[in-house]
Amino acid sequence: MQTRELGQNLLVSAQGLGCMGMNFAYGGQDDSESVATVQRALDLGITFFDTADMYGPWSNEQLLGRALIGRRDEVVLATKFGNEVDDNGQLTGHVNGRPDYLRHAVDASLGRLGIDHIDLYYQHRVDPDVPVGETFGALAELVQQGKVGFLGISEAAPETIRAAHAAHPLTAVQTEYSLFSRDPEDNDVLATVRELGIGFVAYSPLGRGFLSGEIRSREDLPEDDWRRNSPRFQDENFDRNLAVVDEVRAIAQRKGVTASQLALAWVLAQGEDIVPIPGTKRRTYLEDNVAASELSLTADELSAIDAVAPRGVAAGERYPAEAMSQIHR
Repeated sequence: MQTRELGQNLLVSAQGLGCMGMNFAYGGQDDSESVATVQRALDLGITFFDTADMYGPWSNEQLLGRALIGRRDEVVLATKFGNEVDDNGQLTGHVNGRPDYLRHAVDASLGRLGIDHIDLYYQHRVDPDVPVGETFGALAELVQQGKVGFLGISEAAPETIRAAHAAHPLTAVQTEYSLFSRDPEDNDVLATVRELGIGFVAYSPLGRGFLSGEIRSREDLPEDDWRRNSPRFQDENFDRNLAVVDEVRAIAQRKGVTASQLALAWVLAQGEDIVPIPGTKRRTYLEDNVAASELSLTADELSAIDAVAPRGVAAGERYPAEAMSQIHR
């Protein structure tokens, strides 16, 4: 697989693997298949793996740590803190950017992952009650101590990105980006990271699986799947979004590729500084996604995609109201 550079000097595979759904949010947990998927990803040239302490909570980091035993030196490992997890492993619903909290969080993540340093450490959400410069000042100390290699921030507004970057250079900004979520083009996040020389990591590049074309009704989702509560998967929103997906799938069929491959190729075509991290817990879908890295789109094909999936095409917010209130601070 080709590589891309995040920031000034963090080299990663052009496509990463988001591990959240392996045992959090999407239901249908199968740890043995998830471990096999991680190992297959390594064999296919993926070097960039993404997790967070809140996924589980905790169990996703533990799973990834087990999957990477003996192959740690082959990967760039990213995890996150900030969505507060209490000492009993329960999400509190709060965001915590206090230095004392993050110092505890990094040590706990290192233990669960079974490693001595984290390659890329993100603030997962921005704490409105703690100046971001204070948070990143403490994170800079972790870099100096060798516990963390590079720093990033997720779902932050341009002014917050600038403040964090001033406290310690950022290597990556992570936010949702896909044909269904093109907000970074409109809210100056992409422009800001490019001005500052920061890499951009696109999570949910398949619109939480919607753009794969495999989800035809809400009944296709497991009973315990978080997406059953997502605004984009509700009632009329679902029907409107499915109609867009079918238009994308038609373009993919004409090209002889899957809808997932077309959607991922579109993200990759938006700039060499963008690294998508599609998530899957199955080797079959992984292999389909990886093939998108070799797919080139012509100018006419990009125009055709843009015609059926322009900015703002998705019906419904990308999170329920409470979760939306925690992004782009």
